[in-house]
Amino acid sequence: MISYIKGTITFIYENRIVIENNGIGYNIRISENTRTKLSVNDKIIKIFTYMNVREDGIDLFGFLSMEELDIFNKLISVSGVGPKSALSLLSSMEPSKITLAIITDDITSLSKGQGIGKKTAQRIVLELKDKLDAFEYSNNFVGLSDINISNVKNIDSEKQDAVDALLALGFGRSETIKTVAEIDDASLSSSEIIKIALKKLSAR
Repeated sequence: MISYIKGTITFIYENRIVIENNGIGYNIRISENTRTKLSVNDKIIKIFTYMNVREDGIDLFGFLSMEELDIFNKLISVSGVGPKSALSLLSSMEPSKITLAIITDDITSLSKGQGIGKKTAQRIVLELKDKLDAFEYSNNFVGLSDINISNVKNIDSEKQDAVDALLALGFGRSETIKTVAEIDDASLSSSEIIKIALKKLSAR
């Protein structure tokens, strides 16, 4: 297993790059998000890799960050999601956006990946929702307001404090985040948000 490759970029294609290391050129599949961050002028780069072995060949998939590789590995663990489909989804959404789409049941956004239809997107949510940590990929929920569902609002510091307090009380992470996000009143303090969220969570 090749964990990562460190070398110089010699070619950049639409969805692949070639990295030279010790005289060997490694042909690596990459996402569109990764491609836009690379340049042949980069001296030395490190690409984290996933090796996909099939009967008809071997493919290397490359990622600039461990976060991108981690969400890729989680996606391909879902039945019906192959490496190419997972990479396609990472081309349309950053890892943090994919994570937040999963914990907020945003099927529309998850269906953006080539080869990922509505049923597969629903399976992704079902199998990964309780395995993902919203804080793992997002800094103070940056980008949550961009998720394409009507009932999710931007998480501010008061809501974040409320989420932390509710998690300390033992409530599930994904359910807590979604419940707090649904409270649409920017004037509320964290303690007021907690009271409202407690009623909602207790009623479920």
